[in-house]
Amino acid sequence: MPGEPAGQTALTRLTLVADKLWNRESRPQYAAICYRRTGESSCPIEILLITSRGTGRWVIPKGWPMGKKKPHEVASQEAWEEAGVRGRVRKKAWGHFTYVKRLDDGDLIPAMVQVHLLDVQTMEDDFPERHQRDLQWFSPSMAASAVGEPELRGLFARLEQREKQRTAGGASKAG
Repeated sequence: MPGEPAGQTALTRLTLVADKLWNRESRPQYAAICYRRTGESSCPIEILLITSRGTGRWVIPKGWPMGKKKPHEVASQEAWEEAGVRGRVRKKAWGHFTYVKRLDDGDLIPAMVQVHLLDVQTMEDDFPERHQRDLQWFSPSMAASAVGEPELRGLFARLEQREKQRTAGGASKAG
């Protein structure tokens, strides 16, 4: 086929990439699901998504381990650097998701992302990556539609369910 390296078909290249991905150890990353409460019983929270720098896909703030920082501290730091938000971060992981990370050199590696919840308290206009990303608040269902990772969609749905139960519980106690 024109444009293909001699002796290497698209199927051969795909097989080589798949072999590389599945036969190497995954690398850890830490992330934050940044959310805010809306006060609405039908949709009690919104989730903040940011665009990735490389592809422009909607993602959550995440990054590699940072020295001696604990995972929830890394998640909080990434939320600040990538989205300009600060808030209360949950120390216990909310869950995990996996994805394929493309490194700067073009290499692909599997990443296992530990996710922490971050209840957004403040949002700043001036933060380190402000000119490199777009930010947008989504309902949990729209956030799930916007991201590509099925496991992350499930984490959004679980958070929405928790918040709806919390809202319903508060309403029944108040009445």
